[in-house]
Amino acid sequence: MRKNEKHSFSTLTIEAGEKDKFPLGAVTKPIYQTSTFAFRNSAEVIDFQKGEKGKYLYTRYGNPTLKVVEDKMAALEGGEEGLVVSSGMAAVSTVMFSLLKTGDKVISTRPVYGGTYRLFLSLLPKLGIDVRFVDAEKVEFAGRLMDRKTRLIFTETPTNPNLRLVDLEKVISLAKKHKLLTVVDNTFATPYNQNPLWLGADIVLHSGTKYLAGHSDVVCGIVIGRKKFISEARETMKVLGGCIDPFGAFLMLRGIKTLGLRMEKHNQNAYRIAQFLSGHPKVRRVFYPGLRNHPQYQLAKKQMRGFGGMICFEVAGGLGGSMKIVDNLRLFINATSLGGVESLASIPVLTSHYGFSRRELKAADVTSGMIRLSCGIEEVGDLIHDLSSALSRLG
Repeated sequence: MRKNEKHSFSTLTIEAGEKDKFPLGAVTKPIYQTSTFAFRNSAEVIDFQKGEKGKYLYTRYGNPTLKVVEDKMAALEGGEEGLVVSSGMAAVSTVMFSLLKTGDKVISTRPVYGGTYRLFLSLLPKLGIDVRFVDAEKVEFAGRLMDRKTRLIFTETPTNPNLRLVDLEKVISLAKKHKLLTVVDNTFATPYNQNPLWLGADIVLHSGTKYLAGHSDVVCGIVIGRKKFISEARETMKVLGGCIDPFGAFLMLRGIKTLGLRMEKHNQNAYRIAQFLSGHPKVRRVFYPGLRNHPQYQLAKKQMRGFGGMICFEVAGGLGGSMKIVDNLRLFINATSLGGVESLASIPVLTSHYGFSRRELKAADVTSGMIRLSCGIEEVGDLIHDLSSALSRLG
């Protein structure tokens, strides 16, 4: 049973947010594939503008299909409200532009997803917003970077691509002490494995493209937090235009309904594969917080219920070695992204961290010999055999 909930996780994935069940007898929530909505009279338009619930004007402002996704994810994360948007980066940028103004400062743990890093390093400074970085495993030093203009701490855990953990209780405690907001990217863990809001975080976001949708067929994002903030974020989204279309929201909704089942298999497969890789003579390092020899294993047990479907490992030979492995995989698909039912393999220096300087890669502890695996829900023995065969090609 989940904290403060009368239903378990998998029941909530089906039931939450679906108060208006069986419209016209339909078991599946309809796709309201419309750009605009009709009113019976002008008085209804006024009611909408005053904020009356259950009325819609234009899909960029809101839509019944989108609303189900938002309510369902709010229930799964333990937040008051949600806002579904067009991508994970739309979620990050909507949060930032809702909370920050010229002259403000942000503290972010490092490493973060490459797109987020570029937003923080390139775009926000152009708008007069300064971002300072602190090592993911040394968040206590964030206090040295704070001043009266600091507004929030941003973090993701586990990190991309090398699965380092951020101590959420420590970050949140530090933020509260200095009256800052805490924003957590929970994409890798998902609400099945981790709930930052339960620990006191203010805002959680996801690239819903990944585990939430789960089938590699839609790009989407979600933000969850308090009602007041989500209302402000919705206004920002409306201005920036980062809305999702109804069919995309429907695909996300479909995926969420099997999230519990899929995550259990992702967790199991990744753990078995991580064990295999950690004992392989041609593998230098394995990054997976569920392994007992992972330096943050105890922290993982403390703040996560499962360890996720992502693994990173390093082989000898630099880029040539990692390319040889990936190019000889047959079940793992050479593709970026993650969280789908199929297993994927990618080389971070050619994808999420492409174009990073040597200094930036060193700071993120990302090497050219690293391979990131998104472990799908196939039979784990087949996946291990695929990796074993590819690894045998290394000299």
